[in-house]
Amino acid sequence: MSKYEAVPAHVKDLDYQAHLKSLLDSAMTPKEKYRRLAIQLVILVAAVIVLVWAGKDTDVSPTHFIQGLPAIAGYIWRMLPPDWTYAPDIWGPTIETIQIAIWGTFLSIFLALPLAFLASRNIAPYRIVFEGARLVLNALRGVSELVFALVFVSAVGLGPFPGILALTLHNAGMLGKFCAEAIEAVDPGPVEALNATGATWSQTIVYGIIPQAIPHFITYTLYRFEVSIRAATVLGLVGAGGVGFHLISSIRLFDYQRTAVVLIAIVVLVAVTDYIGTRIRAKII
Repeated sequence: MSKYEAVPAHVKDLDYQAHLKSLLDSAMTPKEKYRRLAIQLVILVAAVIVLVWAGKDTDVSPTHFIQGLPAIAGYIWRMLPPDWTYAPDIWGPTIETIQIAIWGTFLSIFLALPLAFLASRNIAPYRIVFEGARLVLNALRGVSELVFALVFVSAVGLGPFPGILALTLHNAGMLGKFCAEAIEAVDPGPVEALNATGATWSQTIVYGIIPQAIPHFITYTLYRFEVSIRAATVLGLVGAGGVGFHLISSIRLFDYQRTAVVLIAIVVLVAVTDYIGTRIRAKII
């Protein structure tokens, strides 16, 4: 075995890409190189102008941040040491947060997948269906979970159920968008072969699209579950259940040591969920 064959595949790919880039650069005429450099310079200047414009209107000030560091340090100092006697009180709400995320992710699948197939440019039956499905996904994705939670809290009352409904709608928009892009990226060969044999639209989806896209569907769903865990921790701020209610209550009561315990529980919950999701995705991909 040669030394090159012993190199990992991803390293070979990087070497090939670097070699290909050098060949393309050497094949460019001086005029093309200057034009490419000019375009890159224009993009850089435009990006700087946009950042300066946005920073000016939003009062971005490193000086103000540096001046506020003592206040931040004082806030953190008041959290120490955490009041560990409060830990048993947030065990139940933490479990409730997980349950909200589970149901919010599970129910969103039934909304996201049909919309994803209708919002995929390569298989949408009609243009108006494609545009309509995209509009629905954009609307669901564009509204924050907190806004949905406020609406559902006023409709069905306080508790975890409005949190589940809020996550369901927002997750449906995000998951539908991801799945639609996965469908559009499938290999068109099997789809064209099925169409050539006279397969119906539903048969094309079942035999040509789903087998290729199912790994992406699973990984995107796991990712949205991880995001739902993080989102569910703050839905309690508007009365939609979960550990967020205890977070905002301790902050309003200036009980910073209890706030520290709640924050630690949230960080541990998110970290464990992220680790488990990463391991599962590694097995699937």
